Amino acid sequence: MARLDREKLKPVNSHVKTNGGARNLAIEKVRTAAVDAKTDLNRWRLLDEEGRQTWHYLESEDEIKEWPQSIADRHHLGLPLDLPTLPHPTTPLASARNAVDYFSNFQLPPGNWACEYGGPMFLLPGLVITWYVTETPIPQYIAIEIKRYLFARQHLKDGGWGLHIEGESSVFGTAMNYVVMRILGASEEDPRMIKARNTLHQLGGAVNGPHWSKFWLSVLGVMEWSAVNPVPPELWLLPDWVPIAPWRWWVHMRQVFLPVSHIYSKRYSYPLNSLTRQLREELYIQSYDSINFASHRNTISPRDNYHPKTFVLNSLNWLITNIWNPYLRSDAIAKRAEEWTYDLIRHEDENTDYANLGPVSAVMNLLVCYLHDGPDSYSVRRHRERMHDFLWMKNEGMLMNGTNGVQIWDASFLIQAAVEAGLAEDPKWRPMLTKTLEFLDNQQIRENCKEQDVCYRQRTKGAWAFSTKTQGYTLSDCTSEALKSVILLQDIPGYPKLVSEERIQDAIDTLLTMQNSSGGFASYEPTRGSEYLEWLNAAEVFGNIMVEYDYPECTTSVVTALSLFSKHDPEYRKVDISKTMKGALQYIRKAQYPDGSWYGSWGICFTYAGMFALESLSSVGETYANSPSVAKACGFLVSKQKEDGGWGESYKSCETGVYVQHEKSQVVQTCWALLGLMEADFPRRDVLERGIRLIMGRQKPEGGWEQEAIEGVFNKSWHVLRMDIESGHHANHGSMISYPNYKYIFPIKTLGMFAKKYGNLEIL
Repeated sequence: MARLDREKLKPVNSHVKTNGGARNLAIEKVRTAAVDAKTDLNRWRLLDEEGRQTWHYLESEDEIKEWPQSIADRHHLGLPLDLPTLPHPTTPLASARNAVDYFSNFQLPPGNWACEYGGPMFLLPGLVITWYVTETPIPQYIAIEIKRYLFARQHLKDGGWGLHIEGESSVFGTAMNYVVMRILGASEEDPRMIKARNTLHQLGGAVNGPHWSKFWLSVLGVMEWSAVNPVPPELWLLPDWVPIAPWRWWVHMRQVFLPVSHIYSKRYSYPLNSLTRQLREELYIQSYDSINFASHRNTISPRDNYHPKTFVLNSLNWLITNIWNPYLRSDAIAKRAEEWTYDLIRHEDENTDYANLGPVSAVMNLLVCYLHDGPDSYSVRRHRERMHDFLWMKNEGMLMNGTNGVQIWDASFLIQAAVEAGLAEDPKWRPMLTKTLEFLDNQQIRENCKEQDVCYRQRTKGAWAFSTKTQGYTLSDCTSEALKSVILLQDIPGYPKLVSEERIQDAIDTLLTMQNSSGGFASYEPTRGSEYLEWLNAAEVFGNIMVEYDYPECTTSVVTALSLFSKHDPEYRKVDISKTMKGALQYIRKAQYPDGSWYGSWGICFTYAGMFALESLSSVGETYANSPSVAKACGFLVSKQKEDGGWGESYKSCETGVYVQHEKSQVVQTCWALLGLMEADFPRRDVLERGIRLIMGRQKPEGGWEQEAIEGVFNKSWHVLRMDIESGHHANHGSMISYPNYKYIFPIKTLGMFAKKYGNLEIL
C-alpha cells in the first residue's frame, strides 16, 4: 500500500527559516489562495496502523492507482458509496441485520471502526499556533481544509465561534479561530472575517478571553504575558503531602498545566512579524500600545466566564504576581522547576510514544520540546508526526479530534450490540466479530508504564484505554466495557479465546484498584484530592475539573463487568469483588436524583446515565417489579417520551443540571431510553414499541441512520459541591463532543434486545 512521503508534501511554509528575514514567507502563499478552495476529496485516504488513524492526501496519479480509496474512506468523506438498497425491514431483527450489513462496510483492517471525535472548537487553535511558532511546515491541502471546516462551523447569525459546535459565540472560540484563519491565509477583508471580528469586538475584544486563550495569544506574540494569570512550575516541586500538589489533580488538568507552567515560566513569545503585527490591531477594540495588559488578567466576557475565579484563587494570583515572582523567586528555583516539569513531560512523551493523553497537552508538549530540545530534535520530529493522529477529514473539511480516536470504546460496544441481537452466532458476522476481538486482544495494555510512581500514573496492566494501547491511559469504563465484550464473545462456541484467563484477571485486578471510598468509580484513577481544590480552578470555561469525581456511568460499567466476570469465574477474588460491588451499588442508589434520574457526565445526559444505571441494577437482579429505585427511574424516562414515540434531550441539560427537551426526537437517545427500560423489564410494551417504530422509521434504505444532534460530553461534571453551596455558585459547563458511530451501534443493540425479549414482531 502506498504511503504519503512526508518529504514531498509541498508545505505552505516551506521557505521558513529559523533565523533571517524569510521567516514565514510561505504563509503568505496561503494568504493569497482562494479562501473557499477545496481539495479533491477523492484523493484522501485513511491509514489505520494497529488503531493509529491518519489521513493522507495523494498528489500523484501513481499514488492513487497504488492506494485505491476504500468504502470506509468514502463514507467518512461523505462521498457516494453506491451500496445496494437492502430489503425493507418490517421487524426489529431485520432492521438490526440491515444496520450491521451497512456498518460492517466500514470496518478497518485491524478490526476497529474509525470516526470523527469532534465538537470542541478550541482544539485547532492550539495546534495551528504551535505549528506556526515552531515553524512546522503546513501542507497546503491541510490549510485549505482547516479553513473550510472553520468557515462551515462559523455561526451564520453573528459570524463567531463557540466553545463547541453547538455553543453560542464566545471570545475564546471567536478570537482563537479568527487567529487560525488568519494564519492559514484568510484575508481580514473577507466579509465573513469582518463579521467575526465585529462579534469579537462587541464582546470586548481578545482581552476579554479566558486564561487559556490569553496563554496562546501570548505565545503567538499578539498579547503580553502580563495579561496571563500565573501558572508557576514551582507547584510541581511541592511535596506530595501538600493538599494542592498537582499529583492530586484530575489527570487532564495535570497534563495540560504541566507544559503551560513550563512555557509560562519562560514567557516565550514568537518574534513579531507582519502577520502578528496586523493581528495585534485586529483583535482589540483599541490600539495595542495603549492597552494596559496587566489590568486585564481577570477581565473576561460573561459568555466565557462559566466558572468565575474564586477569591482564594484571585488572592493567590495577586501574591504570585506581585510578591513571589518579582521578589522571592530565585533563578535557581525557576531553573529547578523548569527542569522538573520538562522531565515529567519527557516521561509522558516516552510512556505514550509521543501520542500523549490528548491533543491539548500534545501540542503544548511539542512546544516545550521545541524550546528545550531544539527544532531538529527527535522529540520535536516525533511530536510533529503525532499531530496527524488527531486530525480528521470529513465532508466539511479538516477538524481536530478530542483524542486520537475512540477505537476501543466503539469496538467494545459493537461486540455487545451484536451479541445482544443474537448476531454473534450467525456465521455471516463471525469473521467481522473475530476481527474485532483480535483488535481488543491487540489493544489490551500488558504492562504498567515506566516509572509509574514518578509520573503519578494509575496501574495500567490489564487495562484498556479509550483509543489505543499506545495512548495507554487506564479508564475504568473502557476497561469494563472491553472486558465484557471479550468475555461475551469468547464464551460463544467457535470464537477463539485470544485473551487468556490470566489477562482477564489482570483487568479485574486493575479495576479493583480504582474504587473511591464513596463506593463510586471515577474515570482515569481514584480521586486523589479534595473537592475544595476547585477553589483553584483557573480554566474559567470548565467547571469542576480540578479533581476526579465519581461518575454513575463509570461506576455502572464496572458493576456490569464485575457481575459478568463473577458468572464467568466465580472464585477469583470473590470476596474483593463482592465488597466492591456492594459499595458501588450503594453509590449508584445514592447518586439517583429524587425524580428517579441520574446525571450523566460523558453523554447527554440524564438519558445516557439512566441507560447505564438501569443496566447495572439489572445485572444484580433489580427490576421494575422488585426495586423502587428502578421503578422510579423508569417513570422518569417514560415521562420524557415525545409524542412521536422517541426521546430527545438537549445538551443544555448538561449545563443546567435539569432535563431539557431537544426540539426533535433523537435516534441515539431513543435507543438509550429503550435500553434502560428493557433492562428494567418495564412492563408496558406499547411504550417500547413506539420507540422501536421511530428508530425503524428513520432507518435509511441502505441500513444506516442520518447524523442528528451531538451525543457526547467532555470536561463536564455538574456536581453541586460543598464549596458551590458555600459560594453560591454552581459550576456547570462542559464541551460537547461527537460519537458518530453511536447511530449504528445503539440501534443494533436496541432492536436486537427488543426482538429477544418480545419476539421479532411486525412493527412497520
